[in-house]
Amino acid sequence: MSKLFDLTGRVAVLTGASKGMGLAMATELADHGATVVISSRKQDQLDQAADQINQTVGADRAIGVACNVGSKEQLHTLVDTARSRAGPIDIVVGNAGVNPYYGPTSEISDEAYQKTMNTNVMSNLWLAKMAVPDMIAKGRGSMMFTSSIGAFSSSAMLGTYGMSKLALIGLVRNLAEEFGPSGVRCNAICPGLVRTDFARELWDNPETEKRINTKIPLRRLGEPDDFKGVATFLASDASRYMTGQALTVCGGSNMWA
Repeated sequence: MSKLFDLTGRVAVLTGASKGMGLAMATELADHGATVVISSRKQDQLDQAADQINQTVGADRAIGVACNVGSKEQLHTLVDTARSRAGPIDIVVGNAGVNPYYGPTSEISDEAYQKTMNTNVMSNLWLAKMAVPDMIAKGRGSMMFTSSIGAFSSSAMLGTYGMSKLALIGLVRNLAEEFGPSGVRCNAICPGLVRTDFARELWDNPETEKRINTKIPLRRLGEPDDFKGVATFLASDASRYMTGQALTVCGGSNMWA
């Protein structure tokens, strides 16, 4: 059997992973052999998620550590705990994100703007800097961060969120450039509209259903499970020559142009 996707013995740290896409990705990484250290803000939800992962894969491979990614101190605690309980970090999945404002970019408050940029961009830089020494020491590692198809176009009401996700792709490219010589890869995942609680206001209405039926080539919304494969691909040696890329996973709604 091919070992191309085998993650046995590797340690993955994931943010925003107590439910939705993050939980789906963590479950699949664990199913391929990785120990996954999952985080979100609420420990009780993490405990449930870790139990769910362990039951699904039939082994104790999930550890939950509460962390608000907007806090540098809490990110340090997450990374330190991952090292002490699981070992050196091989894989980072930065999936946590926020969208505190819905409206024109020209009218956003300074506070909402700073929260969007700090959480969606700065926190991922912090996490990368904290985890990368382990990867450099091993001469290999993979980091992936959840961007969005919103990075590729303007928006009357979600413009600042899209700006933050475009900046995140810029961060990914620069991390790929800087850490590539050490064998560390960094890529972005750009989902289309996915059926998660985070995006509920965008998909849970008749207008969206109509658009899905006419505009998305696969004729359906994305589901959290649709991101299991891409996360495993990027985490594993199957993608060992891929770095600095933004992978669009959107059912065909945003094709290359």
